[in-house]
Amino acid sequence: MSNKMRMLFLTLFYSGKFPKASGTAGSLLATLLALPILNFSNNTLFLLAILLGGIAIKEIDIYEKNGGEHDDKSIVIDELVGVWIALSIAPFTWLNTLLCFVFFRVFDITKPSFIGKIDREVKGGLGVVGDDALAGVCAGLCVGGIHKLLIFLGV
Repeated sequence: MSNKMRMLFLTLFYSGKFPKASGTAGSLLATLLALPILNFSNNTLFLLAILLGGIAIKEIDIYEKNGGEHDDKSIVIDELVGVWIALSIAPFTWLNTLLCFVFFRVFDITKPSFIGKIDREVKGGLGVVGDDALAGVCAGLCVGGIHKLLIFLGV
């Protein structure tokens, strides 16, 4: 992959170059990109997240080996992986989509428990993508639980 294509991919169409809150900008774009895919199925979105996550790990490793900064703020493809995992776990509704975005950002920013441990201790592309993937799992499970609770309560 050429350097231009690599940066287009890693910065998620340059949304990672947004001057403030680049992770939030990347997450928002990723959420919007997920919407047409969710029309097919949650499984399709999940499998695409895994595929793109694997490619991202490899491309981030190449980027870092060529002198790029570890977990550069402009790299937001990991946000796509995390938010797509969250969206693929939770049942699709507009409220759940919004909640997945919010919960994912909260977990990604605060990095509680194992999310922070992965962020601090795992090097290379696996560390960059791994913490966001786990944040996505946590966000999706939380939103799915809220969804079930609301159904149980008859809301």
